[in-house]
Amino acid sequence: MAYGPSGLTVLETEVPTFGVSAFDSRPLFPSERWQECHPHEGLAPQICSTSEYATWTDIWITNHILQAVIAAILVIGFWLIVSHKPQVVPSKRQWIGEYVYTMIRNGVAREIIGDNYHKYVPWLVAMFTFIIVNNLFGSFFLFMFPTFSKVGFVWGFAIITWILYNAVGIKKWGFFPYVKKMIVPHGVPGPILILVTPLEFLSNFIIRPITLALRLFANLFAGHLLVMIFVVGGTYLLTQIKDNIIYNVAGGFSLLISFGIFALELLVAYLQAYIFVVLTAQYVSSAQEEAH
Repeated sequence: MAYGPSGLTVLETEVPTFGVSAFDSRPLFPSERWQECHPHEGLAPQICSTSEYATWTDIWITNHILQAVIAAILVIGFWLIVSHKPQVVPSKRQWIGEYVYTMIRNGVAREIIGDNYHKYVPWLVAMFTFIIVNNLFGSFFLFMFPTFSKVGFVWGFAIITWILYNAVGIKKWGFFPYVKKMIVPHGVPGPILILVTPLEFLSNFIIRPITLALRLFANLFAGHLLVMIFVVGGTYLLTQIKDNIIYNVAGGFSLLISFGIFALELLVAYLQAYIFVVLTAQYVSSAQEEAH
């Protein structure tokens, strides 16, 4: 992939080569104009801006959107299955569902939010399971791409969290009292407020959703990028550079390292989903607590 004038993308091939196009969203039902601007290998590349070639189906019905839809179906199906005909002595499937639900309810919602935590548990549980399923797609052979390494999906979740905790605070305190509570720390001397108030505003209303989104995105993006580098590099050294034992050994070692990174990605998939939920609960708690 290269760039033409005005930053317009030039795609030299529609078919991914060695995984270098893994991060590109591709329409499931490409329009004729999209196909003209994304010629197959061997044809001359063209320079097309999004406004020139993309229809709404090219933008909104893509492989990565499909991944998110599949994840939603899997999450809904999971909770329907594990909650079907609950028993006093739980079956194995019921135990799995209860374990996940209890972990978020008791370990996150009740511990962080406090007395009125019940109303937030369904959203926190749904968010945790949806994020972790999309994260695990990066290690699943049919997908091999974590959905949240596309930053647009992460911004969506961060905006929902931002709306949630601000709506909770405004509902409890009223608009202006809530804003004052969030940007004017209790007990700070007047002259220092000139410096502190803008910082508190940036921290609570601007920086929070940005860091929440970038933390999840950066970890998933970097992890998948590392896997791609070691797999692509190792494959190249083994298949494209022949009769060189040093390159071949390095290529084999690179592929072995990629398996270790895959294992690490499983841990990162869980941790980042859990951290996102914990921070969401923390922001809700801070919006409704008595003292800032």
